[in-house]
Amino acid sequence: MTLKAAFIFLADGANSATDRQIVTTPSVDLTVVGTANYADAEQVVEALVADGIQAIELCGGFGTSGTARMATAAAGKAAVGVVRFDNHPGLDGKSGDTIFAGA
Repeated sequence: MTLKAAFIFLADGANSATDRQIVTTPSVDLTVVGTANYADAEQVVEALVADGIQAIELCGGFGTSGTARMATAAAGKAAVGVVRFDNHPGLDGKSGDTIFAGA
């Protein structure tokens, strides 16, 4: 059985409709999606779950509240995990909760 998984990352100006790729291997189909903020990512999570994604990994830019929002959006239909950076080096040492949570 092939695992249907996703990796979601945050990037200023990302367009979740076009900033995406699918990597297919014999055991995993991985959908990678760039999102602009937490609200955008929540919509992506809901759509991925509707498409049968079973596991979602979030980039380190998601802070604790962002991770909780994505787990809520998945509604128990997919496992949600996170790469952990409390202060992300790609975000000038800040948490995504500080930068992306407003949306």
